[in-house]
Amino acid sequence: MKSNKVENQTLDEKDAVKAGDDYPNCEGEPCANMAEDVSEETDTVAENEGPAEEEAPKAEEVDWKDKYIRLQAEFDNFRKRTLREKMALIESGGSDAWKAVLPVLDDMERAIAASEKSEDIAALREGEKLIYNKFIDILRQKGVVEIEALDKDFDADLQEAVARFDAGKEKSGKVIDVVQRGYKMGEQVLRYAKVVVGE
Repeated sequence: MKSNKVENQTLDEKDAVKAGDDYPNCEGEPCANMAEDVSEETDTVAENEGPAEEEAPKAEEVDWKDKYIRLQAEFDNFRKRTLREKMALIESGGSDAWKAVLPVLDDMERAIAASEKSEDIAALREGEKLIYNKFIDILRQKGVVEIEALDKDFDADLQEAVARFDAGKEKSGKVIDVVQRGYKMGEQVLRYAKVVVGE
């Protein structure tokens, strides 16, 4: 009989919980105090959870800041390395051009030595032409070509007019004389041609 009472009491408590009572056997003021204690504990837990949630964004912020600093350092290193490579390329390009010109210097030295011993002017002139042609070939190999100007329309992008002369209607606006030859490498003008333009 005793066990039946316990079972009935347990069932009554379960029914009370199902009905939504937090404290099925509680009545009066003590129950109200217990409810307040529970609500205070809940508020304390909520307060404790707040800083933990704030710490997570701070950690993420630190992580992003670290990534940004590392990326900035990597970019700075890349920029310096690229600049060094560019300077090395310019220097090596210049040295290649000068290495190509050195044989012409050797030929000129031999021509000067030969002119001191020989009186054959025709042979000396022939030697000078060979050296000149060799030098022009080297310039062409490096992409340097003469700006053709004589008897062509004046082009301010390639030529510089140093004088103007009345040369009739047919020669008006055309180059009638080249004072100094101009050269370009690809589309880049190395030296503008100094010309006389007809009016």
